[in-house]
Amino acid sequence: MSNDISLLRQAFVSQRQFFDDQNFPRGFSRSGNFTLLEASILEQHGVVLKGLHNKTLAPQNEQQQQFVAVVSGAQEPTNAIERAWVKYLKLTTCKAKFHTLFGRSKISSPTPVSQDYYAESDSL
Repeated sequence: MSNDISLLRQAFVSQRQFFDDQNFPRGFSRSGNFTLLEASILEQHGVVLKGLHNKTLAPQNEQQQQFVAVVSGAQEPTNAIERAWVKYLKLTTCKAKFHTLFGRSKISSPTPVSQDYYAESDSL
């Protein structure tokens, strides 16, 4: 099967652009998670890819059938469109890990210094 991007783009033609304002409010290309090619693929073909993923669209050709097999986990992604969608799914469905520098969730405030310990003779 050919991995030529122009042939792949013809296999996943969509009439509308795909936007995910919930996860990427500034767009795919400005999110910093996708390359320009991946962002272009998601914007131009994301409606069809999402339909195939959700099974609201039936595969119309061999490339779309292979895409459904990749999304279901039966195959590994072999072309740019499949890799872009798998990356999109990973970023939107996996929980992000958050690391902190502190082991406790709440930092205790320092104890106030009592004035009782100082005498007037201790002044500078």
